[in-house]
Amino acid sequence: MSKQRGVPTLVVIGGGAAGFFCAVNAAAGGRLRVIVLEKSDKLLSKVKISGGGRCNVTHACFSISEMAKKYPRGGNFVKKTFHRFFTQDTIDWFAQRGVELKAEADGRMFPVTDSSQTIIDCLLQEAARHHVEIRMRAGVESLEHKEDRFKLQLANGQTLEADYVCMASGGYPKASMFDWMRNLGHTIEAPVPSLFTFNIPAHGLTRLMGISLETAAVRINGTRLKETGPVLITHWGLSGPAILRLSAWGARELSDKNWHFPVQVNWAPAYNEETLKEEMQRLRFAQATQKVANRNAFGLPARLWEFLLQEAGVPEDCRWAELPAKEQNRLVKYLCAYELEVKGKTTFKEEFVTAGGIELNEVDSHTLMSKKIPGLYFAGELLNVDGITGGFNFQNAWTTGYIAAQSILEQQALG
Repeated sequence: MSKQRGVPTLVVIGGGAAGFFCAVNAAAGGRLRVIVLEKSDKLLSKVKISGGGRCNVTHACFSISEMAKKYPRGGNFVKKTFHRFFTQDTIDWFAQRGVELKAEADGRMFPVTDSSQTIIDCLLQEAARHHVEIRMRAGVESLEHKEDRFKLQLANGQTLEADYVCMASGGYPKASMFDWMRNLGHTIEAPVPSLFTFNIPAHGLTRLMGISLETAAVRINGTRLKETGPVLITHWGLSGPAILRLSAWGARELSDKNWHFPVQVNWAPAYNEETLKEEMQRLRFAQATQKVANRNAFGLPARLWEFLLQEAGVPEDCRWAELPAKEQNRLVKYLCAYELEVKGKTTFKEEFVTAGGIELNEVDSHTLMSKKIPGLYFAGELLNVDGITGGFNFQNAWTTGYIAAQSILEQQALG
């Protein structure tokens, strides 16, 4: 049954952040029957695990042009959408429903409760208040558009009819999973992983797992890709914000390399090789009688300093004044340009994102409606938009979900 007593029906495909935000805002704003279809048995699953279970709702950036720079794909698109619903709108929307957000030093914004359940409860309460129907284990197998109506065939054998459809099913990892959207005439940018960590198998550095640096500079050799920021050494390789940003900006390029590529790490990014050689010469005199191993002059974690000394061949009992030129030069090289071979990736589960999706030139940025099929809308990661880690992907979800909802209500008002 598609209508109840003449009330138009909106079907939202996907029970994640973008889908829910579209559903609750559409249901709150007009006489619509709103149905959310979720193929799994979990709602808002990415909201649940984001930010270590705290939910990184958005980022405390209030400049559209600056925020747009945080999207490796879709930056020009979000410049337009953010004019309709942006960071302050997100903060206000949740505040009006009793959920206060706080900004941390790095700009990430979380609920003051530090619990993602606060965000989930808020969205579920809104859904209940506005009588949004939620159907679990309701995957969509096909979608047809005929005579201004939509027919949805579900995997469980059921069929639905709708006046409006909002696709918010998230990013698909395989191109074949987009086939039912291709059948509607839309072009798909093939998906590749984004936001992943670098695997460096069987390398001695991994014995230092758990060590983190507030600032390191990482460059992918043979490309223009480089990032400076926090880096974490793990039992499989390198992680942390700088690595995740690199993986986002280089998502397609690194996929083309089958995730096998050389990286160069500057563990002391305040220096380059030339200035570090000068600092080494100064230390040879200033700390002449001190053991090199005991005088870590670069603020590195002790275990990392010891590791780099061993790699450079500096004897344990060597004093600064006795540091041989060959070992000194090697140490300078390892501090400023330590080379590693990345062989594979590990998905960063908390913020799993794909690069790819519906081509943006086929979507009206003002309404989020398909330029090919009237009444069909898109929201969230299904679009070829993805941000780096830090709340940017959620902001895109809230923005596109909200705009789609408002556009549907405007269409409904026009009759």
